[in-house]
Amino acid sequence: MIKTITVYCASSSRIDEAYFSAARELGSLMAQCGITLVTGSGKTGLMGAVNQGAIDAGGKTIGVIPQFMFDRQWQHPDLTELIVTSDMHRRKEKMAELADAVIALPGGVGTFEELMEIITWRKLGLFDGQIIILNINGYYNPMLTMLHDAAEKGFMKTLDLGLWKVAETPRQALEMLI
Repeated sequence: MIKTITVYCASSSRIDEAYFSAARELGSLMAQCGITLVTGSGKTGLMGAVNQGAIDAGGKTIGVIPQFMFDRQWQHPDLTELIVTSDMHRRKEKMAELADAVIALPGGVGTFEELMEIITWRKLGLFDGQIIILNINGYYNPMLTMLHDAAEKGFMKTLDLGLWKVAETPRQALEMLI
């Protein structure tokens, strides 16, 4: 039973509205399903939008933020719970510890890094939850192509392509998990 989902996503606000809409929808749907949302606690970008979507729908939100970001007041002010960690490594570890599953919305290098790390952890047996790549408007197509190419060329096992699933909409992502 999925009770808590960690969502990785962009903190940038300079992106198309379609991504914000998907993030708000995901947060709202999670709240409606009684699923706790875990994020990096941000108040901007898709992180702020997914948090706000869950909050507006009455959901529980947990933010995990490293001390230096907390000191800069980057956290969303209305989270249900805020966990401050010593650094980024502990932040990612805590977000994974709290998660029954992970969903990756579009994002930049930080999101890519988090997604690749949790896929690696799943491969190594360090994380046993499901991983969903939420491929809004084909955003992750180049990365998915690269991963398939890596398997085709022997850099990873073809079986490893099953470590994650790909969804096109927030509703589809949740339906894959519940």
